[in-house]
Amino acid sequence: MPAGHPAGCAAVLAELLPYRRTLDSGHGDGDGDGDGNGNGNRNGDMETPDAYPAQLQQLAGPVAAGAPLVFTLPGFPCKSPHPAKVLGPLPDEGERLALRFLDTLCARIEAVHPPGARVVICSDGHVFSDLIHVPDRDIDAYADALRALIHDEGLTRLDVFDLRQVYGRRLSHDAKRALVHDRYAPALEDLRSLTRSDEPTRRLYQGITRFLAEDSVSFTGTRSAWQRDCRRRAYGVMQRSRAWGELIGEHHPGAIRLSIHPQPRGSAKFGIRLLDAPDVWMTPWHSCVLEHRDGRRELLHRADAERLGRLVFRHGRPSHFVAG
Repeated sequence: MPAGHPAGCAAVLAELLPYRRTLDSGHGDGDGDGDGNGNGNRNGDMETPDAYPAQLQQLAGPVAAGAPLVFTLPGFPCKSPHPAKVLGPLPDEGERLALRFLDTLCARIEAVHPPGARVVICSDGHVFSDLIHVPDRDIDAYADALRALIHDEGLTRLDVFDLRQVYGRRLSHDAKRALVHDRYAPALEDLRSLTRSDEPTRRLYQGITRFLAEDSVSFTGTRSAWQRDCRRRAYGVMQRSRAWGELIGEHHPGAIRLSIHPQPRGSAKFGIRLLDAPDVWMTPWHSCVLEHRDGRRELLHRADAERLGRLVFRHGRPSHFVAG
């Protein structure tokens, strides 16, 4: 372990490594299966904490001080607007399992770092609403249901943070987005240049463009116009994402930054995989859960899951599919 880092940092990082979300081949593609039993793919054990000096540095201060650890995780924005991907606009079994996984991960960290750990879910739907074409009222409903789910499941190590905590409820959502963008977003030309020169940024741009293209269910223009629109919005999403990250850093100084996107070694952000999925970019809000006969849960697009299983309801709402 690099000099100057308390030994406890490596123990904490060792709990995260099995669930690292990455595009690197052959290492760290472990998955949290969300069932609270620690049955994720343990490929991350092939790596050691020494390979992640940025995360060791972030952990060093609170570990040395014997303070609780705070992890920030941007994500959980809203459900995809595409009906072939999801079961509806509200959280379902995918979010429930992902939240349980995060709470259980904090409990595992507490076993090696007794002051404990919390994950602040930085729900970013309002940051991107106009770019992803999801109404703000649906995003409010999703975030409120997310908080209710955390409460009902007794997940005491999780919190939710969104633009309502930053700017209150009096400003319009458009005004809030403008404040975030104007204060924190990088220049568009700088981002375009980075996309051309930096491989992880290029992959992120391609992944976001693909998601936006898949979710463009009502575009009526030509194919070339649709592609240009998706590329334009992808850059907007990346600008806002960076702006949201800067804002989160101001409001949660000293927190360790997690990401739902794949991250290369050396990144200041640690990519974390919430549930098993065939696509490294897939998340609970772009898919739904299929429970296999052996109990394994997998994220799939709704159109794929409903071919393989029967629909299950929870509390009167569609929840997930169970393989027949």
